Amino acid sequence: MIKNLHIYLVMNGNGAEAIQFYQEILGAEVIEVSTFEKLTASMKIAEADKKRILHAELSVGGTNFMLCDTFPDQSYVVGNQVTIFIESTTMETTAALFNSLANEGQIIMPLEPTFWSPCYGQVRDKFGVTWQVSTHTN
Repeated sequence: MIKNLHIYLVMNGNGAEAIQFYQEILGAEVIEVSTFEKLTASMKIAEADKKRILHAELSVGGTNFMLCDTFPDQSYVVGNQVTIFIESTTMETTAALFNSLANEGQIIMPLEPTFWSPCYGQVRDKFGVTWQVSTHTN
């Protein structure tokens, strides 16, 4: 079962500035922010990249959206800065959604466990839309 669907904005190293901008312009409420510093135990992150935004969730007028910076080793491509984050309640649903979206598309990051989800991956569908697919646990 699908739990949520969110717009996910991808920034080019200026995620913290974007958060501040959306707070000032849209009155966004910051729900959560974590930086790449959180990954230093499992990944080698350069000191200069530790303050980049790994994940942020904001709320405007009752609608939540998410944003992050690109991973330090990934290039920023204009046109790829908006993705859709879909959250399911089971790993089976996540896998089924991921595989269906990947059909005739391209797997960007295969499904794998992360510290925020037991099953997470990224895929670009046959129409060029990038999806982040995740299992919600709680």
